[in-house]
Amino acid sequence: MRIVMIGTGYVGLVSGACFADFGHDVVCVDKDEAKIALLESGGVPIYEPGLEQLVATNVAEGRLSFTTDLTGPVGAADVVFIGVGTPARRGDGHADLSYVYAAAREIGAALRGFTVVVTKSTVPVGTGDEVERIIRGVNPGAQFAVASNPEFLREGAAIEDFKRPDRIVVGVEDESARQVLEEVYRPLYLNRSPVLFTARRTSELIKYAANAFLAMKITFINEIADLCEAVSADVQDVSRGIGLDNRIGTKFLHAGPGYGGSCFPKDTLALVKTAQSYGSPVRLIETTAAINDDRKRAMAGRVIAAVGGSVQGRTIGLLGLTFKPNTDDMRDAPSIDIVRGLISAGARIRAYDPEGMEAARAMLPEVTYVDNAYAVADGAAAVVLVTEWNQFRALDLSRLRERMASPVLVDLRNVYHADEAERAGFYHVGIGRPLRPVEQARAAE
Repeated sequence: MRIVMIGTGYVGLVSGACFADFGHDVVCVDKDEAKIALLESGGVPIYEPGLEQLVATNVAEGRLSFTTDLTGPVGAADVVFIGVGTPARRGDGHADLSYVYAAAREIGAALRGFTVVVTKSTVPVGTGDEVERIIRGVNPGAQFAVASNPEFLREGAAIEDFKRPDRIVVGVEDESARQVLEEVYRPLYLNRSPVLFTARRTSELIKYAANAFLAMKITFINEIADLCEAVSADVQDVSRGIGLDNRIGTKFLHAGPGYGGSCFPKDTLALVKTAQSYGSPVRLIETTAAINDDRKRAMAGRVIAAVGGSVQGRTIGLLGLTFKPNTDDMRDAPSIDIVRGLISAGARIRAYDPEGMEAARAMLPEVTYVDNAYAVADGAAAVVLVTEWNQFRALDLSRLRERMASPVLVDLRNVYHADEAERAGFYHVGIGRPLRPVEQARAAE
């Protein structure tokens, strides 16, 4: 199949490279000339394990190419995917669909035969209807169908998710479009990946509903973690105990500083706004988003309490900045609220992240960025483990402790057991665990 992917961001580039790896002929289009030049030179604009090699292999084999001009590729395509960004719109929280609609107008002008136009970007219910209207308005005689095919890719595991998905959701209103998309995804039938065909609006809602449910699951266990601290229970054991119930499952039951990233914050907010506009509010999701925002802001207070109530003039070291490991994505990362809260309280911040520091510098210029995990500890009143990168899971805690001004480890991901940290001389503060004697004394102050 001849496929065009509009957009070379996270969704577009991963999807385009994986489609090419299936044997399809793929052209990725982006207006950003610098990004296209980087891709043509063998680089990739995002960090995703395995992506650079996947792109290079398929470019070398002639199945994947890049351009800034969509006219020729779209005119020759069987399928055109729209994979542009849909950020939260400034001011009201609705999904900003300006990039999707601009792509639809350009696609409409370039169509030269029956083509399936697919929204792969995360879009609110009814977006496919508007894309169809725009294309028809630009090119009344065009032969095309509009479909919805939301992505379900986890950053850090996107290639595996694309090639071995839990499910493929396709929303169509046209039998010809269904047949074309069956052919696009035929290589995955060998893996017995279930393909769920639905109406277009249903498909659009599935993506938002899935992300909102996972966000609620994270927020639920974070609230249970707070209760665990109050009643002297252990949230990790609670998570295991409820996760072994097959109706609940173990995933997304890891207590921490709150969710962030490119999907959950904007998608929960967009779903709330969509529901409100249709007069059918989703109160659980509204509450989820509010609790998560409060939690991220509260983490700075947890650090301040751990060092005795004040960070004025003191250095705090941060291990990890990205919202999760194996990505360079800083969007809505909990570290942003933590850093800003600590700086407003008078702290100096030293930080290290294996992949996220370039993006972090633009957002958090006040931070001192260092080149390894141990350097964050130099003169620090506390070290805060924010992102659970693998290289932070087996640190030499004694070596870390020796470089610090005071022995406080605030472990927001429960990577280390309290006993292990205390043997290395640390006062350890975890999430959702029984208060240790020193913590109990401080809590009573």
